[in-house]
Amino acid sequence: MPAQAAAHLFLAPYAVQPGEGRGRRLHAEDESPTRSPWQRDRDRVVHSSGFRRLQYKTQVFINHEGDFFRTRLTHSLEVAQVARSMARFLQLDEDLTEAVALAHDLGHTPFGHAGEDALAAQMQPWEGFDHNTQALRQVTLLERRYLAFDGLNLTWETLEGLAKHNGPVKKPAPWLREFDAQWPLDLHTYASAEAQVAALADDIAYHGHDLDDGVKSGLLTLEDLKDVPLVGDALAQAQALAADLPADMPQKNQRIRHEMVRRVIHALATDVLVCTRKNLQDLAPSSVEDIRAASAPVVAFSPAMAEANKGIRKFLFAKLYRHWRVNRMTYKARHVTAELFTILVESPKLLPDRWRETALAGNDATIRRTVADYVASMTDRYAMEEHRRLTDLSVPG
Repeated sequence: MPAQAAAHLFLAPYAVQPGEGRGRRLHAEDESPTRSPWQRDRDRVVHSSGFRRLQYKTQVFINHEGDFFRTRLTHSLEVAQVARSMARFLQLDEDLTEAVALAHDLGHTPFGHAGEDALAAQMQPWEGFDHNTQALRQVTLLERRYLAFDGLNLTWETLEGLAKHNGPVKKPAPWLREFDAQWPLDLHTYASAEAQVAALADDIAYHGHDLDDGVKSGLLTLEDLKDVPLVGDALAQAQALAADLPADMPQKNQRIRHEMVRRVIHALATDVLVCTRKNLQDLAPSSVEDIRAASAPVVAFSPAMAEANKGIRKFLFAKLYRHWRVNRMTYKARHVTAELFTILVESPKLLPDRWRETALAGNDATIRRTVADYVASMTDRYAMEEHRRLTDLSVPG
């Protein structure tokens, strides 16, 4: 049985249907007889250079601070795992969901949001910078793997998911507006339920692993979490389960932490599935177009869980993301990113061959956008090394 026909058997009518996709708009290709279009998209993302570089890009902690902290790569894998499980329960296309989940962070800079903030400030007079638009640039323009085209030539549905997984784009960045004028992504509508699942899975995954990494790093304690919405309850349940276990049990507190995180993720994901089922019953969509045309996202937390989710985010911002030790690394990361950008814009001949040729072939705006693309592509380690090469006379160029 062909891959598309087999996949179709298990999908709900409101899912994206394999035989009814809008195709690869950028470059025509024959489809595979053994893989659906979204299996191919997922595979292309996994084999891309941008995806590999996520291994050494910051989630919260700079890469060299410890091998056991999450990176953008491990985050993307965790998002994909949560998203795929949810998609299966909702009878959505798992491969499309996974493709969007794995690709959603491809536009992130080195040093996490600190690097993005620095690039955004530098590019503000020059059409700006944001990681969502940069992810689209990565998969449509910057990847160089194929003889026939630049980019990964992903399907319309995957590109739509990257552009709109957080909802309709009311004020698209200039580059995205130009892209949409050539290959319309219906930016005014919601994305497919598959992309909406990927977006909620992102929230669920980063809450879970940032709580885990925060405690593991010593910046947070279990005591700090007792009054955090949802998290405090999960911690109390984990501690109750551990009460009768031997006091000298190896890594007992670590196991309590893992049990707490598991319960937080389970509670968030279960709430999304229950709420989404209700939303689907109320909307009664007969196709993916009904999902896109809805007045609100179909995949959502319940009101009570949405408030708890905000409470977790507020806590993490105050106690982890703005911790003085994290602030110090954030300050240095912004400085390195901004200085790299300034040096290379002022002296584009210092760019490596591929980037230099593109920069020098255009005007000032082209130079700045090329430098932004180059800096955004860097891993934490490469950005620090490149900064030393450009600023330290004792380091060979």
